[in-house]
Amino acid sequence: MPRFSIIVPSHGVAGRLSQALDSVLAQSFGDLELIPVCDAPDTPAAAVADGYAERDSRVAPVHSPPSAGLSGARNTGIRAANGTYLLFLDGDDVLVPGALALLDARLAETGDVDVLYFEHERAPWWEGEPANPAAPLLAGTPQGAFAPDEAPALTGVTLPAWSAAYHRTFLADRRLRFPDGHFTDLGWAGLTGIAADRVAVLRSVVVRHRLRRQGSRLNLPGPHQRDLLDQVELVLARSLAAGLPGERARPLFEQVFETVLRTAARPQRLPSGHRSFFRRAGWLHRTYRPAGFRMPGGSLGVQHRLLAAGAYTAFRALRGANRAAVGAAERLPRPRLPLTRLRYALDLRRPLDQNLAVYCAYWGRGYACNPAAVHATARQLAPWLRSVFLVEAGQEHTVPKDVEYAVIGSRRYWQVLARAKYLVNNANFAEGVVKRPGSVHLQTQHGTPLKKMGVDQAAYPVVAARTGSFTKLLGRVDRWDFNLSANRHSTQTWERAFPGSYEALEYGYPRNDVYYTASAHDVIRVRRRLGVPDGRTAVLYAPTHRDHHTGFDPGLDLEAFCEAAGEDVVVLLRAHYFYDRGACQGTGRIIDVTAHRSAEDVCLAADALITDYSSIMFDYANLDRPIVVYADDWEVYRQTRGVYFDLMAEPPGPVAHTPEELARIFREGAYRGPESKRLRAEFRARFCQFDDGLAAERVVRRVFLGQSPDALPPLIPLAERLPAPAVASLVTP
Repeated sequence: MPRFSIIVPSHGVAGRLSQALDSVLAQSFGDLELIPVCDAPDTPAAAVADGYAERDSRVAPVHSPPSAGLSGARNTGIRAANGTYLLFLDGDDVLVPGALALLDARLAETGDVDVLYFEHERAPWWEGEPANPAAPLLAGTPQGAFAPDEAPALTGVTLPAWSAAYHRTFLADRRLRFPDGHFTDLGWAGLTGIAADRVAVLRSVVVRHRLRRQGSRLNLPGPHQRDLLDQVELVLARSLAAGLPGERARPLFEQVFETVLRTAARPQRLPSGHRSFFRRAGWLHRTYRPAGFRMPGGSLGVQHRLLAAGAYTAFRALRGANRAAVGAAERLPRPRLPLTRLRYALDLRRPLDQNLAVYCAYWGRGYACNPAAVHATARQLAPWLRSVFLVEAGQEHTVPKDVEYAVIGSRRYWQVLARAKYLVNNANFAEGVVKRPGSVHLQTQHGTPLKKMGVDQAAYPVVAARTGSFTKLLGRVDRWDFNLSANRHSTQTWERAFPGSYEALEYGYPRNDVYYTASAHDVIRVRRRLGVPDGRTAVLYAPTHRDHHTGFDPGLDLEAFCEAAGEDVVVLLRAHYFYDRGACQGTGRIIDVTAHRSAEDVCLAADALITDYSSIMFDYANLDRPIVVYADDWEVYRQTRGVYFDLMAEPPGPVAHTPEELARIFREGAYRGPESKRLRAEFRARFCQFDDGLAAERVVRRVFLGQSPDALPPLIPLAERLPAPAVASLVTP
């Protein structure tokens, strides 16, 4: 029998689940079982949990349907648990290092207890100082184990379920389970606190709770707010039935109603039925108020009295007075806006144009990437939509003649942003862009992440300094309604790096559709446009940006490489888009294609790819053509930029660390040998999951046409996909 069973519900947190599980399995105290509770066997979270179970026998995943909610997931975990003590951990939280050793040592001091309460830390994901709200409540409690009567203020209802360890026999003997519905932590904490005979306290942080950018889901408006009163009545009725003495019943009552009054004072949480909520809350207050209860002082006491009296009109008037005071402060003089922004503010008051879609790629660099591919398909499937592409001044020539555009910063730019129903971007719109109710923001992304992204960059000083405020970054994420993914790895990474309430679309990248729709004729046409001689092996060299470099360094003597690799090799040099230097250039066997607008064209033209750590490898893998990794500074890159997995352990093909190794791989043909094919097949299975040539159609049907996911074109299995052919040796007249 393990000492601890840690139960981890995982609904909606697949991208962060591994961090929670790692925090448990890395504990110095190893006498444990870890129980991830997943929605179903074929979900992203289940895949993560199953992977851990294969590597560690202490991990035992179980399943609970989403319809059962958080309470159902935790109860499923309780039924599966074998440990002496049970702990609950949300799937996006972590145990601090050494936590279980601290718990075990404390229990050795106190002996067995029904409940061991401990401190927790609430840590912002982005910026700000962590807080320890449990510390004041636990500070005045007895040193050893004690009966709850000795610390009546410790009722438990202000602590979440993951801020205590529970003896499994105690829960079984008292038949304690998490109550159904929302606010289940309040019901659970109240029921266990009332039932416990012997408790103890550990005055150390055990759990680090990471605060969501959007705040608790329980604070969102909706009918679920009424569940709060169900939990309150359950706890107070149990308190009355248990004959709880007044010294314990009074603080329990007061703490429960502090929670009730926070909701009653915010009618926006209840779109309808606020008066009936208030009426029922007042009835509960009068029915279960313990003998000798004294109303608190100040504004809180006034609210108690008005609630008990059923004085709804007076309660609203009190709230209105408070709002008026806040409003007066907000009406202080503000700086005058520039004329363009003032007009934008006025345009925001005009109705949304239901048939207007605005697109932007790479902060206005031109008509490119996923936004361009979505736009092209939308013109076919939703021709009634008017589309406007946003470009920087000087980039107007990149937009096809039949595509409407607006220059970033212009009057028209702000006008279309204010009125558009649909906004599509592969980066982010400007800081001042407002997310209007009814508008739809689609974030398409522009690559599969190897390097750390979003808030995950916070631990890397060079990158974090360039990223700027993470609070502002996540404010932009708050605007997203949909977020596109090409593979399950990306889905989980975006969830962790860009925490938000958007819907993840696992549809593939629209820009990659062309890899399955292009013909041999298309490939030849692109090669000739780029200047690739017939009969030559075109090797695309696409190094990524280095955050610790100030300019572009190719990192390789390309002329020397060509000489050493073979006389039929030509190199297509494509630097990161940060280093776009104008028109395509060619010198001998080196063709600079950095300025070519379409990365997809360049990939179609190439017979093989050399890259270091660029995300182009994930896109190019769709073509099932050779990929070679040139990793001359891998350790420097992974330390300064941060990565999500070890590319050296899971490469898409052969790996070279020196120019000599790289040339030999091509000269001897290893780049297209059987080992290269094996590595590429494994890489494609993992990272080309959803790219099948139909991504743009899925996106348009889901986002613009509002079709349900079940009505979209089904995913073509990887083995049945036919990528565009490589035609290096094909010569046509």
